[in-house]
Amino acid sequence: MSISTEQTELDSLRRLDPQGISAVFDRYYPEVFRFVRYRLGDDLAAEDIASEVFVRLLEAVRTSRGPQTNLKAWLLATASHLTTDHMRKKYRRPITELPEILPDGSTDLPFDYEKKERGRRLAQAISLLTEEQQNVLALRFTQAYSLEETASMLKKNVNAIKQLQFRALAA
Repeated sequence: MSISTEQTELDSLRRLDPQGISAVFDRYYPEVFRFVRYRLGDDLAAEDIASEVFVRLLEAVRTSRGPQTNLKAWLLATASHLTTDHMRKKYRRPITELPEILPDGSTDLPFDYEKKERGRRLAQAISLLTEEQQNVLALRFTQAYSLEETASMLKKNVNAIKQLQFRALAA
């Protein structure tokens, strides 16, 4: 994306232009949603948090505290903070899911169970990583950002991102 395109988006946000706001939402919502879903493994919670990110964006822009240069980085940083807050609340008040008792009639029941179990174990393993490691993995593998892009968004140098990624994968 060119700097002028991003500046145009930021200007339309500052003017609270409905078409500009809609364009920003349409452009960035899928990335924010994927980022949060990767961290949480819960589509409904990811939708709620991704939507809240854009509510916060509008509140910040309205009070002149919004992003000044890098809109995508601001959105993903806000998503990261809201995701962490959500995980803390969930940790304080854990919710036990009820097992599905009735089969759905699918012939792939063992495969579905294995897939769900792998996903559950992966989510559990990811939850043991530091917030920075989770953010690096989410940006690198679900968003397919380069090392340089990830470093820019997290305000770190490329070697620090490599180290965080290596340690996260090793863990």
